[in-house]
Amino acid sequence: MPAKDAMKARFLLAPLALISQWMLTTPATAAEASAATAPLSVESYGSLPFLSQFDLSPDGQRLAYVQNQHGQLTLVVYDLNTKQRDYVVQSDNLKVFFNGYEWANNHTLLVHVRDVRGEWGVSYNITRLMTYDVTGDRKLELTVKQRDGEHVAQFQDNIISLLPDDPDHVLMSIDYDLATQPSVYKVDIYSNSREQVQRNTPYVIDWIADRQGKVRIAEGRDETTYFYDLMKDDNTRERLFEFEAFSPETVDVKGFGKDPNILYFTALHEGKDALFQMDLTTRKRQLVYADGKYDVAGNLLYSDQTGDVAGFMTTNVKDSRVYWDANFQKLQKALTKAIPDAYNAVMDMSQDGNKYLLYSESAEDSGSYFIGDRKAGQLVYIGSRYPDVTPEKMHNKHKLTFKARDGLELEAYLTLPADFKKGAAAPTIVLPHGGPMSRDDDSFDYWSQYFAEQGYIVFQPNFRGSVGYGYDFAMAAMQKWGQEMQDDLQDAAHYLVDNQYTDGQHTCIVGASYGGYAALMGVAKYPQDFKCAASFGGVSDLAYLVSQARFFTNADVVRKQFGRDAEKLDAASPITYAKQINRPVLLIHGSDDNVVSVKHSKYMDSALESADKDVQFIELEYGDHHLSNQEHRLKTLAAIKSFLDKNLH
Repeated sequence: MPAKDAMKARFLLAPLALISQWMLTTPATAAEASAATAPLSVESYGSLPFLSQFDLSPDGQRLAYVQNQHGQLTLVVYDLNTKQRDYVVQSDNLKVFFNGYEWANNHTLLVHVRDVRGEWGVSYNITRLMTYDVTGDRKLELTVKQRDGEHVAQFQDNIISLLPDDPDHVLMSIDYDLATQPSVYKVDIYSNSREQVQRNTPYVIDWIADRQGKVRIAEGRDETTYFYDLMKDDNTRERLFEFEAFSPETVDVKGFGKDPNILYFTALHEGKDALFQMDLTTRKRQLVYADGKYDVAGNLLYSDQTGDVAGFMTTNVKDSRVYWDANFQKLQKALTKAIPDAYNAVMDMSQDGNKYLLYSESAEDSGSYFIGDRKAGQLVYIGSRYPDVTPEKMHNKHKLTFKARDGLELEAYLTLPADFKKGAAAPTIVLPHGGPMSRDDDSFDYWSQYFAEQGYIVFQPNFRGSVGYGYDFAMAAMQKWGQEMQDDLQDAAHYLVDNQYTDGQHTCIVGASYGGYAALMGVAKYPQDFKCAASFGGVSDLAYLVSQARFFTNADVVRKQFGRDAEKLDAASPITYAKQINRPVLLIHGSDDNVVSVKHSKYMDSALESADKDVQFIELEYGDHHLSNQEHRLKTLAAIKSFLDKNLH
C-alpha cells in the first residue's frame, strides 16, 4: 500500500459521499498513466499547486480553498452540510492576480486582488479588496470605493482589524488623503460606507490595532529611521521603539494579547532574534521564546476560544508551531502520534474549537490537507498540493553543514536523484536562494524536486547573508554582494567534489532574483567551477538597481543596503564582466517584474551579445517576479532543463 494511502487508512473517515466529491476534483495523475520508473513531466512538479489556501469559516460550516484548473486559480467555497460549491473568483495570475482572502464572518469573504501598472518605465502593484457574500446578493463587489477628489490610493486592501465584535465592519489603513500617509477607516463591508477613525500623520506608514479593534500603534519611517509610537487616550503619541534600518536595535511588532496592554515583538537576544512581550503600562519587557542556534521569526498564533495568543510560528522547530495554550498542545501531540515523522501544522480552527484544518508534509508527502472533527475523532483527507508526486517520486532533502574557506560553518540542503551513485560524474546544480536576506529549508520545493527527478543533484547552500542565523550572519549581505557571500557558493561546489557527489566537471549554477545575480557572478568569477549559469529575474547591474530606487518610498533604505559608490557597485555587477564570461548563459525574465526590472536581463543580454558570447534570453510576456502564472512557470523550468541537458551532459 502506498505510504499516503496507508496514512489515510489510519483515520476514521467521513461518509464516502464527502470523500468521493473531493476525489472527483482530482485529475488523473501522470504516474498512473506511465511506468513508475519513468521521470514525471514538468507539469507534475512545476504546475501551480492543485489545492491551496484552505480556510474554515468561523462557525466551521464552510470551507474556502483555491483550486488549480489547468492554470486557472479558482477560489471555491464548499458548504460542509449541503455539499454545494460556490465559485467566487478565477485568475490566471497574468494581468489580474488573486492575492488571498479571509472570512469576515460566517458567510462573507474579503478577497484581495491586484494588478500591475506602469509609469515612466517602472512597474508597480495596485491592490483592491472585494466582498463576496455566500448567502446574499453581494457577489464580488468592491468593499471600499474611492471618492471624488481623493488621492488615488495604490493599496486599498490593508485590513488592520476584522473587528471580532462587529461582523459587518473592518478597520482599513488607506492613503486617500496624502500619498504614503494612510488614515484608518471603519468600513461597512456591505454598503461601501466608511468613517475615518484615525487621521493620517507625517512619516506614519501603517497602523496597528489591538484585539478589541482599537488603533493603538503608529508605525513609521523617516528616511532610514523606523519607529513604533503608542497612541494615547488624548490622541498624542509616545515613542515605544526607534531604530535605524539594518541596525541591531531593530524591532518587529507582532501584535497584541487579549489584554490590550500586552504587546508582542521580536528583537535581538544574545545575537539572535527572540520573541518578547511588553506590559505597556510599565514598559517592562519579558522574554517569551528564544532559540540559541536560530533566529525566532514568524507570526503569533491566536485561539478563537480564548481570544488570546496561543503560541508562535517559527520555521526552526518541528511543525513550526510553539504553543503555550494547553488545548493546542494536546491537539498537536495527537497529530504527531497520528502522522509521525511529518510536518503537521494546524492552519485554522472553528470558533468552538471542534473542527480544524491540518496541513501535513513529509519525506513521502509533497503536502496534503485534512479536515478534522475533534468530537467525532475524525481526520478526513481532502487532497494533495501535487497529486502526481507520489511517495516514490519524492526526492528527500538532506540537511548538512560545510565550512567556507574562512572556517565559517554553513548549512545547506542536498537533494539527490533516484539513481544517484556516489563518485559518479553526476550533473549538478548549485541553487542559491533569492533575497539574499532569505533562506532555504527542508520544505517541499518544486525547483529542487523537479531537477532531482530529471537526474540532477541539487545543492542549496544558506550562504552568509541568509537570515535565520543571527544578526551578524545576515548583515554579511550589507554592501557585500559579489564578495564573501559569493565565495561561499564556490566553496559549496568544492564541497560536492571533495565529498564525491560529483566530479567538478558537470556543475552549473542556477538561481532566481538574488540567486540569478549569484549565478551570473558565479560564471564571471569562477568559470573553472561552473560550466554554465541560468538566471531567472536576476540583477545584473547594481548601479542601475540603486538608481531606480528613486521612484520608490524606500530609496534611502536601498541606498543604505547597497551603498552609493559607483565604482564599487560596478565592480560587483555581472554586466561589468560580460566580455570575460566564457560560459553559456541563460536569462529568463518577466516583462512586468516589479521587483527586479526586466531591463537587468535585457542589458545583460545585449552586453553578452555584443561580446559574441553564448547567451539565450527568454522574456515572459506579462510575467512577474514570482512565476505566479503557470504557463510561465512551466516554460521557465523546461527552458532551464533544456539548457542544463545541453551543457552538462
